[in-house]
This record gives sequence, structure tokens and C-alpha cells, in this order.
Amino acid sequence: MAPALSPTRSHHVAVIGAGPAGLVAARELRREGHSVVVFEKQKQVGGTWIYTDEVESDPLSVDPTRSVVHSSVYRSLRINGTRECTGYRDFPFVVRSGVSRDPRRFPSHGEVLAYLKDFAKEFGIEEMVRFETEVVKVSPAAEEGIGKWRIESTEKEKKVRRDEIYDAVVVCNGHYVEPRHAEIPGNI
Repeated sequence: MAPALSPTRSHHVAVIGAGPAGLVAARELRREGHSVVVFEKQKQVGGTWIYTDEVESDPLSVDPTRSVVHSSVYRSLRINGTRECTGYRDFPFVVRSGVSRDPRRFPSHGEVLAYLKDFAKEFGIEEMVRFETEVVKVSPAAEEGIGKWRIESTEKEKKVRRDEIYDAVVVCNGHYVEPRHAEIPGNI
């Protein structure tokens, strides 16, 4: 007879980012019985796959001639892996019906974003997400006990700063959170 598994203690867990990694992390943590809050600074799930051509001058005034680009994705971007290799194992990245869906094997960024939205909807992840909420600081909260974390966040609309304690933090903001563009002289 196999030994009985001890029941898992439920933890209050913060996930930072609602892109591909944050979505699956939130789903798996909830499956394990944890209370999950996902922080996402955008208006929707998708992370780096949210395309915008919005550009503004440097908001910190470090270099007023520098343009700030809000997306690492460009208009004509297509994924460099197949649907079969890009999707989650238990939620295949198959062609789905719908308006403006891209059926190609190497689809556009818009199709990847639609897939991530489908995933979030299928597993009820959006109900865990605080949209337009930016995490401004994560620090140990030793005064609250061993292994506790303090998260300071700001809601964009309300401009209210929250200070909350979590048992664990999963950082899923990705390494493309800040776009990088090559400096090429001349007009392209």
C-alpha cells in the first residue's frame, strides 16, 4: 500500500505578469489549492504578445529625444516555432474558429494573443487578475513571519497604492518586458 500523502497547505500566492508563464503558473497554483492573485499592468492577458504601435518620448526625461516603445512585438511578427511546439501540452494551439483567426502553422502575434486569451477563458484565470495594476516593489516581510513577502502595487485608474502580504511570489514578467531596438543610422 502506498503511503498517504499529507494534505497540502494552501498558500496566498502572487503571480506577477499575465503572459504565457503567468497564466500557466496561476492555473497550476490554483489546481494545487492555493489562493492566487495575478498582477498585470496591461488591460488584458497576453504579456509581450500584446501589440501596440504606441510610441512616446522618454517618460523619465532622461533623454527627451529618445522614443519609448510600448511593445516588443512589431506589426508583421510571426512566431518562429510551430503551433505544435508553442502551445501548452494540455491545451493545444490549434486553429480555432472566429473572426480574423490566423490558420498558418507559424501564425502572427495576434493569433498567439488570441490563443492566450482562449487559455485564460477556458481555465477562468481572468477572475484572478488585477488588470492595470503595476507591482512597484517586492520585498521580504520578515516582521510578518518567515517566508512572507510584501508587495506594493499601484492601480492605474485609482492611483491607489496597496501594500499586501503573500506567502509566495512567482515573477513572470518576462525578459521582453522592456523593448529593445537596434540603433541604425538613417531612415529605414
